[in-house]
Amino acid sequence: MIVSALLTSVGINTALCVLFFTCYSILRKQPSNYKVYVPRLLAEGISKRKKRFNLERLIPSPDWVAKAWTLSEEELFSLAGLDGVVFIRTITFCLKIFTFAGIIGILVLLPVNCWANQMQEFDVTDFADNSLDVFTISNINSGSNWLWVHFCAVYIVTGFICLLLHHEYKYIASKRISHFHSSKPQPHQFTILVRSIPTSSSCSVSESVESFFKEFYPSTYLSHVVIRHTSKIRSLLEARAAFVFFKSRYGAATASHMQLSVNPTQWITEPVPEPRDVYWPFFFESFMRRWISKLLAIVATTFFTISFLIPVVIVQGLVNLNQLEVLFPSLTSILTIKFVTQIITGYLPSLILQLFLKVVPPVMRLISSIQGYISNSNIEISACNKVLSCTIWNVFLATVFSGSVLTQLSLILDLKSIPWKLAVSVPAQASFFITYVVTQGWTSVLSELFRIIPLICSLISKPFTSPEHEIDVPSIPYHRDVPRVLFFGLLGITYFFLAPLILPFLLAYFCLAYIIYRNQFINVYAPKYETAGKYWPIVHNTMIFSLVLMQVIAMGSFALKKLKPASAWMLPLPVLTLLFNEYCRKRFLPVFIAYSVESLIHKDREDQKDTGMAEFYGKLVFAYKDPSLLPIQYSSNSDSLITPLLS
Repeated sequence: MIVSALLTSVGINTALCVLFFTCYSILRKQPSNYKVYVPRLLAEGISKRKKRFNLERLIPSPDWVAKAWTLSEEELFSLAGLDGVVFIRTITFCLKIFTFAGIIGILVLLPVNCWANQMQEFDVTDFADNSLDVFTISNINSGSNWLWVHFCAVYIVTGFICLLLHHEYKYIASKRISHFHSSKPQPHQFTILVRSIPTSSSCSVSESVESFFKEFYPSTYLSHVVIRHTSKIRSLLEARAAFVFFKSRYGAATASHMQLSVNPTQWITEPVPEPRDVYWPFFFESFMRRWISKLLAIVATTFFTISFLIPVVIVQGLVNLNQLEVLFPSLTSILTIKFVTQIITGYLPSLILQLFLKVVPPVMRLISSIQGYISNSNIEISACNKVLSCTIWNVFLATVFSGSVLTQLSLILDLKSIPWKLAVSVPAQASFFITYVVTQGWTSVLSELFRIIPLICSLISKPFTSPEHEIDVPSIPYHRDVPRVLFFGLLGITYFFLAPLILPFLLAYFCLAYIIYRNQFINVYAPKYETAGKYWPIVHNTMIFSLVLMQVIAMGSFALKKLKPASAWMLPLPVLTLLFNEYCRKRFLPVFIAYSVESLIHKDREDQKDTGMAEFYGKLVFAYKDPSLLPIQYSSNSDSLITPLLS
């Protein structure tokens, strides 16, 4: 691809940015669009529909940008919870990385690449007709000492990213602990789910639960509720599950994290989510049915990921003009037109891939929902991991090694050749991914702002709904947006030393994302449940993977350029990076899995001074209620009384 094709793509998307910002600034002021652009404020009564016409509604204004920019982290926490804070800090984390890497890449690496002439000399007078390869490491002569500049850049940026990762992991872990310490008593902190309860003809499920926990947890056991599926044949079913309530967080945590029976398929326990986060269908399933569900989810994910190679192959066909001319000889005359060629090779492939990628998040969430999870938040975290893996495999690896599935599998099996093949293939796709950032990246955040699908749905449903219709406040789909942000982070880390020209476009993307998502948290989204920052380990692991991938590519690139000492000295870097990751995993990850005994007992001691705990215990047995679940029996324990949570 030549520079003019990239400039065409940038010009189109810049025009779209201006158009979207202008339209949004006008549309958001129209009272009929409030439920699309400010549903949160409307539901909370902060914003009201104005009936009188005002000329100001037709004049675009950037006041929303200022509000989003000045939003403090404490205000963001109150609006979006700790998950929202983690998401925005992920964006600012990437901004810090690519600001630092951009200084090195644009001011140091880019001139070095341009001054070399292995592929072609950089023509200043005819800038638009230069190949984008002039700006990449491919343009440096084999054996050139200028490659040591890239070697130093890889070490420096790796060190900077690791320092930032440690700081962020430590900060978010401390925020998670302080969030727990400052929280009021919550039902899920005192409750566990028990499944596969053994029964006999002489005693019921309820009696089995009560006798078991009174025997083994006499000081902390409070009460229980047996749950069964509500249906016409309820009397024929044993959904052998129960909510068990404890007097302390420590008692609940101890019971949920230990194997209660010598038979690991009986008395299976796990912590329950907060009541608003519960996903009811898998509360009744047996050990075997949940195991089969997980197996089916793995098969479905694998099949979908492999089948997604079809659109990738189509996109790669558009990038390669020679393939198009062979497949469609009738297009040969059209493909000679310069502007048409620039659109087809520069803009169209990324746009088509973007349309196909829209399908991935909802499909992965559907697959995760049949995997046996009992909370919506765990379903979303699982879907987030699946979407991220699918995107990296299909958009990055399949594009880099454009070919059949067997070709990609043979690459994985031949581990020794991976650095060399990556070094050859990744720089060759630099122009595609630069365009991908401009089209997919910029367009995705603009569509997030514009909310085109909710706007269309609102316009269609307007004649059938009354103005007093209840406002549906959406929650942000983290399983869609977190993988997208992380994938652009991976592209930036991978390409910063190969093709530093990608960095300004990535910075533009993250700046747009920073403003737009903060605006959405203010006006649009409200959290329906909270994971207390559990998305950060996904962010950390993805960044470590990106660093190791970049280092392996650097090893192969230096070897390919016949600078073997640089390739050899690159070997310690992935080892050091993985050691750093192991340290972080031991030091910080346990905080995101379970709270410490110290924290639990500290909160339990605070509760002893709280006069409202007796009332809280009385309401606890009524906290988990759903139309599809019916409490059948209550424990005879006298401590389990007794006021409904909702009157």
